[in-house]
Amino acid sequence: MPKPFHLAWFLGQSFASKNWRSMWAGSASDVQRWMMPDLFIDLAKGMERACFDYMIIEDSSNVPYTYKGNHDTYLQYAQGSPKLDPPVLVPYLAQATTHLGIVPTLSISEYPPYLAARLINSLDHVTEGRIGWNCVTGSNDGTAQNYGHEKHRPHDERYEVADEFADVVTKLWEAWDEDAVVLDRETPMFADGKKVRPIHHEGKYFKVRGPINAPRSPQGRVPIVQAGGSAAGKKFASKWADTIITEGANIQKMKAYREEVRANAAAIGRNPDDIKLLFLCSPIVDTTMEAARERRRLQQEDSLKYVDMQLAGMSRLTGIDFSKFDLDENLPMDLKTNGHQSSLARWLGKPLREIVRGYAAKGSLDYTGTPEHVAGVMREVMEEVGGDGFLISDTPIDRRGVMEVCDGLVPELQRQGLTRKAYAHKHLRDNLLEF
Repeated sequence: MPKPFHLAWFLGQSFASKNWRSMWAGSASDVQRWMMPDLFIDLAKGMERACFDYMIIEDSSNVPYTYKGNHDTYLQYAQGSPKLDPPVLVPYLAQATTHLGIVPTLSISEYPPYLAARLINSLDHVTEGRIGWNCVTGSNDGTAQNYGHEKHRPHDERYEVADEFADVVTKLWEAWDEDAVVLDRETPMFADGKKVRPIHHEGKYFKVRGPINAPRSPQGRVPIVQAGGSAAGKKFASKWADTIITEGANIQKMKAYREEVRANAAAIGRNPDDIKLLFLCSPIVDTTMEAARERRRLQQEDSLKYVDMQLAGMSRLTGIDFSKFDLDENLPMDLKTNGHQSSLARWLGKPLREIVRGYAAKGSLDYTGTPEHVAGVMREVMEEVGGDGFLISDTPIDRRGVMEVCDGLVPELQRQGLTRKAYAHKHLRDNLLEF
């Protein structure tokens, strides 16, 4: 039997703008309900039927203005804005499901460690142990300006901050022993004070007394999700991440990334098998190969109709205004960014028009076809890379797309023994560690 792999879904553009964009693109009719959670509740239910590990809810907290120096293009296409706060969606998804992991994004550039630790702890309690934390560092200076700073710290220093931040949060989660809560009515005693400790953290960036003012949550240490592609990002992920989401455009690079992270983890005493790498995957599934390929063609054609939307997205990622470059000339090799370094590195020296085409297609391997064909491609990729699974991303989020993946593709994966048929555990952490 083949080794099974994990599945998750990336809710990019956050739940507000993603919903509206699916509507104006013609796959839904009620554009006035763009901010409501209905569609994502259906997505969560579909994912639970298909036994996905988790849904991750992306976020940032500014209206971008990098492209052409203003926010007009971003607001025209709902590109990077609007976004409702991810934790608001969590209770809706949790009520509609019983096993699916739910992973909101909380940036270390926007939250103090105590507030983040308390919020994640609270969500883990009310979901009975199904929360993860997408730990991001923030890269857009517009966001920094919304929190009282002129710009973000330099790229590598942000990961130094993240390292201390994760350390503080983890200490706060563990400040209550597992048996600290007594619930003895006779004494009476709610919790044993000797089993709850201040953390007295004093570091380079943070000073936090602690303890957190709520008991240890069901998972104790909530699973951390990370997506760093730079050297500093991979080092951070190797130390702290329980599951890593990363690009899946090239099998050799996927394999090299996984081997590097696993080697880094082993070098600091972690079990590499405890880190689950999920690679971006954008399937289009239909009843025939021809129908699926035609939909893929139309999707790419539609994306390329809106070149300014793609350029605006690229500008937001890197902090570089790509409106200033000729579409048919190669990008200069000496461009620098304090934003997403791994993205920019792939684009240097290439014609901007070619980059836009790849960005619109998300540069993924081709997961287009019938359920049997796409399942076969996924199986072959995992066999070559070594594991650990896929993150569904940029597959249209409408009810048809959800059914085609969750009720079409996944049953075929299950038939081939590639993904789980039932949840073995109650908590997200345990489901990640199942295989």
